[in-house]
Amino acid sequence: MDVLKKVPVREQAAKVRATNFEEVCYGYNREEAMEEASRCINCKNAKCVQGCPVGIDIPAFIHQVKEGDFEKASRIIGEASALPAVCGRVCPQESQCEGKCIRGIKGDPISIGKLERFVADWARAEGIRPEPPKEKNGKKVAVIGSGPAGLTCAGDLAKLGYDVTVFEALHKPGGVLVYGIPEFRLPKEEVVQAEIENVKALGVKIETNVVVGRSVTIDTLLEEEGYDAVFIGSGAGLPKFMGIPGENANGVFSANEYLTRSNLMKAFDDNYDTPIAVSRKVAVVGGGNVAMDAARTALRLGAEVHIVYRRSEAELPARVEEVHHAKEEGIIFDLLTNPKEILVDENGWVKGMICVRMELGEPDESGRRRPVEVAGSEFTLDLDTVIMSLGTSPNPLISSTTEGLETNRWKCIIADEDNGKTTKEGVYAGGDAVTGAATVILAMGAGKAGAKGIHEYLSNK
Repeated sequence: MDVLKKVPVREQAAKVRATNFEEVCYGYNREEAMEEASRCINCKNAKCVQGCPVGIDIPAFIHQVKEGDFEKASRIIGEASALPAVCGRVCPQESQCEGKCIRGIKGDPISIGKLERFVADWARAEGIRPEPPKEKNGKKVAVIGSGPAGLTCAGDLAKLGYDVTVFEALHKPGGVLVYGIPEFRLPKEEVVQAEIENVKALGVKIETNVVVGRSVTIDTLLEEEGYDAVFIGSGAGLPKFMGIPGENANGVFSANEYLTRSNLMKAFDDNYDTPIAVSRKVAVVGGGNVAMDAARTALRLGAEVHIVYRRSEAELPARVEEVHHAKEEGIIFDLLTNPKEILVDENGWVKGMICVRMELGEPDESGRRRPVEVAGSEFTLDLDTVIMSLGTSPNPLISSTTEGLETNRWKCIIADEDNGKTTKEGVYAGGDAVTGAATVILAMGAGKAGAKGIHEYLSNK
């Protein structure tokens, strides 16, 4: 065994997986996981833990994997994370825990994410569930949104004895985990719903089809429904567009809508009657993880797919693994390219897109080099579908119907980073509703901070 190299993980072949929605990565088996865990040098000052937004004791759980005590490993992870099978699949480990791994200085870092996934999958297969607290403390907390921030906050509060109810606007719990991330990256029933059941096993109640701001308001929850505190983890589901001509044509989608139709409403499955574009040639505008998800979904639905992104590959915000998988599957990357106009036929449908070539100039406020148009470089892409993946912002419904809840100029709720405290007493917030669109694990970290803030507030009240 070469201790400098990761144990490789098995995957579906690119040509095969490009035609189905089954999970791409198979993960480690028992022997592979123990072999990979044995590469860990069990640092005393473990920088990997510092890189984990929810603070999992990574060396401790990996040591138990090496010893073959997977149940103990799962209990260690469960102390910090409510969603280990999810995080093991979708976290950007390369820039977080694995990015700080000492083993990675001279060789490959430990495959922390794949080991976390293995432990979570093993625990699920063995029927191991978290144990609810023995006593309740008599206090009620409402959590708005059942995505990663809300589920994490709810789980942590339930462990402390709170009576927690989660209110979800959609008909299924899970938030972005069920509507945003495709089946081939994150299986819904097998993984997401199983982890939601683990949160419910702690005593958390989940009510679906409740649109806070319409069905009920935060003020009503606090003043009439008997809740002692509220956590807002409602995410950022309002899509952004470019404002270019032709953007209102038939065949133009936001990535949010396209992925929701496929993931939550099962448009990819012939057994479901859900409308979605049957496309011949698709352009996905954007370069983040959501853009990769939309592009890889369109590919599996039978289209030729182009990623149109105005910067170079080095600036792509998507995970390296997602870009690699997309390329393997045959997605075409039109980099240093920016749309100028969507062309529309006489019936109002997309027929093409005028683009312009770009070059990188001086760095902007984000530190990335600013794209500049190349004069006279216009060209036309022949298309019938355009998917805009330019980011999202929070829906202002909750903030606009809550007295005393302040937002910033991007309509994000203003909240303390350390404890989630907002400008309204008893109301805490975290995740994309506060930061704008970010990662699952950062939302989970914000959920933990919110639970801590609520516990401190109610303990001192």
